[in-house]
Amino acid sequence: MPTYLITYHGAGGPPSSPEARDQMMAAFQAWVASVGDHMIDPGAPLGPAKTVSSAGVSDGAAEAQIGGYSVIKADDLDAAAGLVKSHPFVSRGGSLQVCEAVAP
Repeated sequence: MPTYLITYHGAGGPPSSPEARDQMMAAFQAWVASVGDHMIDPGAPLGPAKTVSSAGVSDGAAEAQIGGYSVIKADDLDAAAGLVKSHPFVSRGGSLQVCEAVAP
């Protein structure tokens, strides 16, 4: 079964109040549970970054900023996208990119 990387884009940072953060985490955990055995790694939000290129190392993320990631398995790309349609990050205004990890 193919593996898919889900990257999180937009939606700002976490909510400022502890109650809203708790609600956000509860919604995320419910989504993880709904994915079931398809979940490989629920992932994590990403923090500070450095970008490495042929020109050297610079502070900050690359142009296409990623706020977090998850890794799932699914029968195909459409099935993987279907598993993330109900992700609570989307309802907070973010978008999710689903990419197949292509085996060499």
